[in-house]
Amino acid sequence: MTFTTKALVVLLALATTACTRPDRFGGADGADGMAGADAAATAGAGALGDAGDPSSPQYFSQTIGDRVLFGLDSIALTAEGQRTLDGQAQWLLTNSDYLAIIEGHADEIGTREYNIGLGSRRSNAVREYLVSKGVPSNRLRTISYGKERPIEVCSDESCYSRNRRAVTVISVGSMS
Repeated sequence: MTFTTKALVVLLALATTACTRPDRFGGADGADGMAGADAAATAGAGALGDAGDPSSPQYFSQTIGDRVLFGLDSIALTAEGQRTLDGQAQWLLTNSDYLAIIEGHADEIGTREYNIGLGSRRSNAVREYLVSKGVPSNRLRTISYGKERPIEVCSDESCYSRNRRAVTVISVGSMS
């Protein structure tokens, strides 16, 4: 399969699933959306570009996991976060046609400037970990959204804790 064909398949898959999974960042099922991910993986297992295809971005986000969570004002990776990143590193090493954009996020506590900086430090902590596991640094890019893109909106610790995250987004193409 050519690079262009792979890129088109990935873009088509992302375009059709982007708005159809309201539980992408965890839903009412109480399991961070994994029940829906497991059902999606089982429903179309084996089809090119879906969650059943181990080389697809959907498999990466739904099976490996595309995010790690952080504590309050922290950039320290938890043991669970390290396990997720170990899986991400292995997937990225196996699927060398893909690049990754690591998004840093923060909760709504603090100023915009502080949270942009904290999100940047979080995305860099993830990047450094992935590089330490052998992922070439030229395949990784970081960006910080601070508190600008929450997945939960409420003034409660349960929301804050889900917004303190770094999300690895799989991309096709050049990072230039």
